[in-house]
This record gives sequence, C-alpha cells and structure tokens, in this order.
Amino acid sequence: MMKIEEIKNYLPHRYPFLLVDRVLELEDERIVTLKNVTVNEEFFNGHFPGAPIMPGVLQVEAMAQSGCIMLMNSKVENPDDSLMVFTGIKNAKFRQQVVPGDQLIMEVKLVNMRRNFVTMEGKATVDGKVVCELEASAALVPKENA
Repeated sequence: MMKIEEIKNYLPHRYPFLLVDRVLELEDERIVTLKNVTVNEEFFNGHFPGAPIMPGVLQVEAMAQSGCIMLMNSKVENPDDSLMVFTGIKNAKFRQQVVPGDQLIMEVKLVNMRRNFVTMEGKATVDGKVVCELEASAALVPKENA
C-alpha cells in the first residue's frame, strides 16, 4: 500500500494533474491503484456543466500514471533521473461513464519491456464494472531529454 506522499516520489505530476490517490497492490509487473473522483475536480466545470463526466483521456492518463509508479518502483534504477512518456495507445475502449462519487480502481500489467520501451495493459473499474481498458506503450527517458 502506498499513500499520496510516497506516490509523489515516483511521479512528477502535481495537482490538478496527479490522478492517483493510492496504491492498493504493487508487484514487479502489476499494480492496482485508486482515484477518488470528486465533484470539485477542475475538469467538471466544463465537462459537462449539469452532467459531470470524467473525460476518457484523464482515465487513460490515470492508468499511465499507475503504470509509471509500477515501473519506477521496480524496473528503474534511478527514478529521480527518469520520466515515462507515452509513445502510443491502442484499443482504448470506454464502457461506462465515470462520475463524481465514483472510485476508479485501475489495474495495470507490464506486458513487455525491452531496454527503455514498455508495453502495458490497463483496465479501470467502478463498482466492479469495467469502465475503460487499453493497451499502452511508453518510453523511459532521462529527465534532461524530456
């Protein structure tokens, strides 16, 4: 289990773009995280007034941040010197809306890692129902090259 202050040691993101509130499970090639979706998130002001829905792109970003925590924790020698950047997203599917009050539970698994390039699969659920799933690729790059 990892709480927000420790998460901030692995991610460069900060409010309002830090989208992982807690790590529930952490293994070398699998992570389960939680995002509490609250009505006072900045993006709900415009997406959509009167019918707030968490944008799919932010669900994808939350899963990417989850994968980054997993990689920085278990696969990167010097996490302070590296960034994980997206290189591709495939087969993203959005199955159900995510709204204020939901707890987004994300599971990300490492599929492949060659040198600094990784492929991961992610699935996000709310109340046990899949809301988003995807395949993502990323590269680990030195911070000074980012």
